[in-house]
Amino acid sequence: MEFQRPVIMISLIVITLGLCLFEAVSSLDNAIINAEVLSTMQERARRWFLLWGMLFAVFFVRGFLPWLIVWVSVPGIGFFDAFTAFFSGDPAVKESIEKSAPFLLMGGGIFLLFLFLHWVFLEPKSYGLAIEPFFEKRGVWFYSIVSIVLLVTVWYAMKIDSMLGFAAVVGSTTFFITHGFKSQAEEAEKSLSTKKMTDIAKIMYLEVIDLTFSIDGVLGAFAFTLIIPIILIGNGLGAILVRQLTIKNIDTLKKYVFMKNGAMYSIMFLGVIMMMSGFGIHIPHWLSPLVTVLVILYFFLKSKKTLAY
Repeated sequence: MEFQRPVIMISLIVITLGLCLFEAVSSLDNAIINAEVLSTMQERARRWFLLWGMLFAVFFVRGFLPWLIVWVSVPGIGFFDAFTAFFSGDPAVKESIEKSAPFLLMGGGIFLLFLFLHWVFLEPKSYGLAIEPFFEKRGVWFYSIVSIVLLVTVWYAMKIDSMLGFAAVVGSTTFFITHGFKSQAEEAEKSLSTKKMTDIAKIMYLEVIDLTFSIDGVLGAFAFTLIIPIILIGNGLGAILVRQLTIKNIDTLKKYVFMKNGAMYSIMFLGVIMMMSGFGIHIPHWLSPLVTVLVILYFFLKSKKTLAY
């Protein structure tokens, strides 16, 4: 028992750092949008958003939302138990979480995989890998591929548990709903600087944008752990880090052109890991943080090399 405690602590620290890094990189687009809109606002409104907007982003979006997801996903579990499940001594609560985890992981995995496929096929990007132009020129394939992926996943999931297949469909539905809101938010952001909107209206809209963009990071966090306090700490630190960096170094961050690629390939790997876990395949707890660090480090160094020329 004495030997296990240091190992558990190291594991939690590694997971927290992985969450922090993943949240920071996956939130870059959101942070850049925030910075550009903030530049059109008065100083007092900017300070208000950076204080209260930060509290909303960290404690409500990245704290309350995963807590709510676990509570809804696990039948019979209390709202408070969803937060303290892995630290409580109640074996019934832990058992309920473990039984429902595959459904949550399957839905989240489909969501993340579809998010990556949409990016690689349909979204404009700086080409970080030689194969990316091939996919972008065949954007029409996106809808066929995600349909086939969903069909095959549901087929095999139904053989295990009908609810597992339903969870995959929920993940797909969630992707298309949130993608619609995100696309609308991006289009609206482009006109914020030209419209005669009050600073209060801009603040409220930035909060909506932050909520929409945070879904990716929140669902991706479940690939690292189901422990809600750890998700809150890791995602919260990542959100704080990226906002501070963006406010002070927005132009420098934009020059790291391949960081978006790193975030999206991390999302792809995390989505696959979550789906595999949903199918009952054992995945070591250290794999998600390790993959995230290696992928993001690769594209960070690639971006830095580009800056040198």
